Amino acid sequence: MKFVTYTSNTGPRLGVVDGDAVIDLNQAQSQVPADITAALLAGVDLVAAGKAALASAAPRLGRATLTLAPVVPRPGKIICLGLNYYDHAKEGGREKPDYPWFFMRTATSLIGAGAPALRPRVSEKLDYEAELAVVIGKAGRHIPQDRALAHVFGYSCFNDISVRDYQKRTPQWTIGKNFDGTGAFGPELVTADALPAGGAGLAIQCRLNGQVMQSANTDSMIWGVAETIALLTECLTLEPGDVIVMGTPAGVGFARTPPVWMRAGDRVEVEIDGVGLLANTIQDEVGQDEVG
Repeated sequence: MKFVTYTSNTGPRLGVVDGDAVIDLNQAQSQVPADITAALLAGVDLVAAGKAALASAAPRLGRATLTLAPVVPRPGKIICLGLNYYDHAKEGGREKPDYPWFFMRTATSLIGAGAPALRPRVSEKLDYEAELAVVIGKAGRHIPQDRALAHVFGYSCFNDISVRDYQKRTPQWTIGKNFDGTGAFGPELVTADALPAGGAGLAIQCRLNGQVMQSANTDSMIWGVAETIALLTECLTLEPGDVIVMGTPAGVGFARTPPVWMRAGDRVEVEIDGVGLLANTIQDEVGQDEVG
């Protein structure tokens, strides 16, 4: 089953995908919150709600008419992994890490499918990173690896767009990973039961203006989804609606000779088999010097 979040005058709305149409779950069943995080926190069985909506005569919205938001617009936590593919660690001049290189993203960096990804005024070193995103459906702490996947609600595509010169200014990557308009997330959230366990064995690609820049398989991740959840929950509680972004394979722009940086007008696509195709166009940041 596939879900999307789309924008409306009243805020983000959760919908279930029906071919080329979308059913607003809250309109079809008023007990289902319109926001996916609220629905997951409330313990709503979204798969059952989605099946009921699909079997009903609820109004259908043309998908092409909708503006998509990030599939989870305001996650409580966005936890990312660096260097989680062997070949990407190697191209960056590093050996396999002994422990995942975790870092955080903020919700203000997120954009939906089709939204412009912003090249900031302060840098020209804008890079792409195709990644698999995991959305948590059930809370937990100290989750054993053999039960970790029961806590996953679904999977989506993510482009962990990075401002490389800012990323390299400090040993902590946070500042280069949190510019506004750089965390593309979507277009769909595919439930875990529709994919191989842990999102394993999925082809993952990034294309820039139609040219394949990254091509790999999620089997090449150093730490899989279950092990990552187990490691994280040694430290913290994962909550419904939290997002884990699982790292990128080799082929990123900074590691190329010469480096490849994204420019205004470029189209960047992340595609993962069974999960979806996430496309965004690069736009230069414009606006006032101070926004309040």
